[in-house]
This record gives sequence, C-alpha cells and structure tokens, in this order.
Amino acid sequence: MERRSDMVAGNVKWVRLGDYIEQCDERNTAGNNYPVIGINRDKTFMPTVANLDGVDIAKYKVITKGMFVFSGMQTGRDICIRIGLYGDEQPALISPAYTTFIINDEKEILPEYFFMYFNRAESDRYGWFISDSSVRANLDWPRFLDIEIPLPSPAEQQKVVNVWKAFWEIKEQNEAKAAPLMQVCQSYIQELKQKYPLQEIGPYIEEYDERNSDETYDINDVRGISIEKKIIDTKANMDGVKLTPYKIFKANTFCYVTVTSRNGEKVTLSLNNDNKNYIVSSSYITFIINNELRVLPNFLYLWFCRSEFDRYARFNSWGSARETFSFDDMKRCKIPLPPIDIQQAIVNIYKCANEAKQIAEEADRLSREVCPALLQHVIHS
Repeated sequence: MERRSDMVAGNVKWVRLGDYIEQCDERNTAGNNYPVIGINRDKTFMPTVANLDGVDIAKYKVITKGMFVFSGMQTGRDICIRIGLYGDEQPALISPAYTTFIINDEKEILPEYFFMYFNRAESDRYGWFISDSSVRANLDWPRFLDIEIPLPSPAEQQKVVNVWKAFWEIKEQNEAKAAPLMQVCQSYIQELKQKYPLQEIGPYIEEYDERNSDETYDINDVRGISIEKKIIDTKANMDGVKLTPYKIFKANTFCYVTVTSRNGEKVTLSLNNDNKNYIVSSSYITFIINNELRVLPNFLYLWFCRSEFDRYARFNSWGSARETFSFDDMKRCKIPLPPIDIQQAIVNIYKCANEAKQIAEEADRLSREVCPALLQHVIHS
C-alpha cells in the first residue's frame, strides 16, 4: 500500500491510523443488562436484530461514550466501512465480532473529526478498493490500521466538527420531538378502536388509472415507494424504458404494491403529500379517497402505518410463487371512523411530528453534503 505520510496537501500532513488509535476490549463479565446494539450501513447504532436466546452476553463487549465500533466484514461487497462513534451516556453491549477502539491522543485527533472522515463516500470507496479478495471482500483490522488520513491542526478540525455538531443537534432535537408525537397519534387511533365501530374503507376509496400517455412527465418524475411507507427515488434501471405506460401518482393520493411476499412482512405503500405529481410503475395500484368529508387521507395513512394493517394485508394475500394483496382485499380493510374534527385533530399532531421528522432528515442530508465539502477545504487549504 502506498505510504503518504510525507505527502502534504497544503499544510496538512497525512498520518497512519495505527499510530493514533488503540483497541479496547472490555467484556460484560459482570452480566450487566445494557441494551444490545449493532451498527448499520449508515454508520449509526441500532438495536440488534440477532436472536439472543441462549446467547452468553457475558462475552459481549461493553462500549461507552467516545468509543468507536468497527466491522471490516463485507466492506467490499457493501462498499461501506461500518464504523460508528458511540455518543450515549448509558453503556451498551455489542457483539464480540466487532472491533472496539479509542483515539489514543485526542489532543491530536478529535474523535468527531475521525468519524467525519470515515462518514464519507470517498472513504467507503477506498475501503472497498483495499478490501481482500475473499467472497465477502473484508477489510481486516491490520489493513485498516495502515490507512492514512489527513491531519489538520486541532483548531481546523474543531471548526469542521462544530458545523457537524450543529447539524447533529438539530437532527437529534427534532427526532426527539417527532417520535413521541407519532406515538400520541397511534395511541389516539388505538383508543378510537374502543369508541367507534370498525367500518370497511371500500365505500370511501376508489382506484384510478391515469397514464403518462402524452409524456407530460419525464424520467426526473419517476418515483418508487418503500415498506417504510415513503416515496423514494426509483431503484429501477430506467435505460430505454418507455414512460407512457407509467401511472400518474397525483398529490394527496395513495399508491401501493400488490406483492407482499419477501417484504419483511410489510406492505409497500405511500401517500403523496408532496403537493406535486409523480409517475410510478404501471404495476402499482393508485387510488384516491372519494369523500374527504368522511375520511381524511392522512388519517387513513396513519392507519396504514400501523403494524396491524401490515399483518392484515399479509394474512389476506394470496398466490403461490408471489402472494398479492388485491384492491378488493384493500377495500375490505376495516378502520374506526370518528367525526372529521377528531380525525383532523389527530392529523394535526401527525403533521407536527412529520415536520419535525423532515427537519431532522434535512439536517442529516445537509451534514452529509456540507461536512465532506468542509473537510476537503480544510485538507487542501
């Protein structure tokens, strides 16, 4: 591997990681009941998805605030170095398969700067480039230690970290607002089930099928939907695809995928709240509410976001190779229908939660765009 220790970009030197970090390996020998977490491709921590039945958590590693967690497994396959900086006050447990480490001299390298450097697409691509030739294309620990990174002065590092922290605080504050508000919405809906009889939604919804026949919409308007009930950029290869058969996904209307198998027991569905039209695959079902004096679109959407709707849809899906949830089955779905003013009150809470969530997502997006640019400026100044 090329050594760059003597290379200088502007006034910034490059240093070998192994000279500035050291492993730590504290095991949960005391049997503390700390939360067990993992790390995802977004370099954020999440509750473990592993089955812990019969697992000896005394062998798990204890992580505390300021520690790093690293996994070089499948770096090449995923084009992602899984690395996270743990920031919670409460300790947590992590699988012994992970490597845990700390910065050995925080006067030289700020932990947040270190994390920011590896929270970039460029660093992930470099990790992929130097991964081994195994099937999983792992980035082993010794090879990780030999990576060299630019080391600006602590003062320059701090400038970039301050911007990152500002975005991060906005993100965390708004996520903290959104989660309890969404829980309030769902609690109210749960209470409505006890107060109002369940009614089929069939009389209040109807399918519509308007195509992009005159090519009013182009490839920039193509969207997909996710099991998180969101509109997303399409993942389909659009090379050479004719857009005239695509369905118009109008503002304030619903769209869902009838195939429910192999979706993690969730239904792929969304409501277009963007006040603009998109186009979606002709295989999707698009439908509207035909009487908004009786059912508000966002109220129905909140019901669709409940796990019991996903369970209902999966139970009522039919087929052999592919199980599908037809629109006739959708119409037989039952929900409580309170007066419209009660629906509106719940929707208003949801809108507050959604606004906070959108602010958090925008702060996260900006941090991923702005901070790498600031890093580049500092490195090359």
